[in-house]
Amino acid sequence: MTKITVMAEIRPSEDEDKIKVAIATFFDYEKIIIEERELNKLLIEEAYSLASLKKFHKILREERILDVARKYLIKGIEDDTITFMLHKQAASVGIISFIDEEKESPLGPIIVTIEYKEPMKVIDWLAPKTSKGQPLWENPIPNEKDNMKDL
Repeated sequence: MTKITVMAEIRPSEDEDKIKVAIATFFDYEKIIIEERELNKLLIEEAYSLASLKKFHKILREERILDVARKYLIKGIEDDTITFMLHKQAASVGIISFIDEEKESPLGPIIVTIEYKEPMKVIDWLAPKTSKGQPLWENPIPNEKDNMKDL
């Protein structure tokens, strides 16, 4: 089954709605959960279709960061999951900025997890290899029916 999870910590000094808007700039979601914690909140947005990544797909091309995105996505593969982090403040102004460590985003990162049986198919769709900044191919969105065949 396909599942996309986007999580962000909401600190007391932050506006919850602004964080929701920042995430919605890049990702669509089907379900939203706010977990109350001792010192803050945790915003969790979930979707169950790769179609929820279409905005992210488009913005990667608009910002011309396919090579960087591909590097971070591949680095984040573990089994059937891709995990990466985005800089929360950059996202709040509509810019995708990948980070390596949580401390690179002072108010905490946006953590994205994509669960899909064949992660390289998702990466080849989101961020194909490029030559001189141009994609070498444009794959269609992976078929989610194929992702379910062995479940």
